Amino acid sequence: MQNNDTTDFGFEEVPSADKQRRVGEVFTSVAQKYDVMNDLMSFGIHRLWKRFTLEMCALRPGFRVLDLAGGTGDLALAQARRVGENGQVVLADINAEMLQRGRDRCIDGGLLGRVAAVQCNAEILPFADNYFDCITVAFGLRNVTGKGKALASMQRVLKPGGRLCVLEFSKPIYEPLRKIYDLYSFQLLPRMGEWVAGDRDSYRYLAESIRMHPDQETLRRLILDEGGFDEAEVHNLSGGIVALHRAFKY
Repeated sequence: MQNNDTTDFGFEEVPSADKQRRVGEVFTSVAQKYDVMNDLMSFGIHRLWKRFTLEMCALRPGFRVLDLAGGTGDLALAQARRVGENGQVVLADINAEMLQRGRDRCIDGGLLGRVAAVQCNAEILPFADNYFDCITVAFGLRNVTGKGKALASMQRVLKPGGRLCVLEFSKPIYEPLRKIYDLYSFQLLPRMGEWVAGDRDSYRYLAESIRMHPDQETLRRLILDEGGFDEAEVHNLSGGIVALHRAFKY
């Protein structure tokens, strides 16, 4: 059982103060092959999940958007095109290697003027209160040590009337799908990580971290109770393998 001084790192219980470093080592290791592995792991479906998330953001020209755990920048680039020249997107990640890849993509896409790259911790966001119109977190919340603290930090920097969209792996809602998904996650995924990225252990951790992440309703309650949001809804995608939680601040 965990206490306040320990937390999960995959299936391993570790000191809370140590998780951030160990997660950082994982993403430093996988950064170079991250986009390739995303396509392989999801058979390209992650692009549809992110497209749905983008639609649920309901962005408008001139909006300020924070893309947390934004990694290699694919979502931030799409957001920048929607907010236009008068808008702003902040691509934020705690990992320097991932953030550098995202910044490079923004430069290559000619959108660096609309996208600011910021290295920061989601639990202590370095932004003013009531600043952003929308915040997104795609496949990053499960790696945060203090999820409730991070959600409260997001709520603080979000404008009244703003929305948070959390896209994350979740719990399949159909029993046969769960068995297939477990087989894929714990047998095939680490092997793919070894063959393509040369890193079996990091992809085993990623599979384990998905299983340790709160299920749909537990996360919805966390967003409301510890995050301080006023409303939260759940949209299951691909049978609940992934879920989008959309929350509102009034």
